[in-house]
Amino acid sequence: MKFIVLSDSHGDTVTVKEISELPADGIFHCGDSELPADHPLLTNLHIVRGNCDRDTRFPASLAVKAGGEKVLIVHGHEHSIKSSLLALSYAAAEQQATIALFGHSHLYGAEMIEGVLFVNPGSTAQPRGGREATYAVIETANEKYTVGFYDMQHTLIDQTELIK
Repeated sequence: MKFIVLSDSHGDTVTVKEISELPADGIFHCGDSELPADHPLLTNLHIVRGNCDRDTRFPASLAVKAGGEKVLIVHGHEHSIKSSLLALSYAAAEQQATIALFGHSHLYGAEMIEGVLFVNPGSTAQPRGGREATYAVIETANEKYTVGFYDMQHTLIDQTELIK
């Protein structure tokens, strides 16, 4: 399975369009799109509401089955992800998620916590910490996850492999 994850695009429709047209088994947006829920670019995306999204039609969280995975998508602001992943790990356990996706901090990263893959794709529009704008590609195969972080020119800038 191949999943594409983006977050914190903050009104950038060009980037959302470009990333949403990439081949994948599922495309996930972790909030702060700042677009209306009925925007045509969001049609094929699993998307949640971020703290900068004004459209209340977006759900605060979403659990999606994709292949053999159960993916929990949140923005992160309601789970205090800037201080700890503890609250998000509890939410993932409640949903029996195998993957938890979140944004909000604008910093990319991936780690395994008690058998759950946690991925923050960074921000496609407003990166922080001196980093580049990024999105993530998650590939699942042979009891491992490969998480790649790509810049806006679709060049791999960082990658990690994690055992399921």
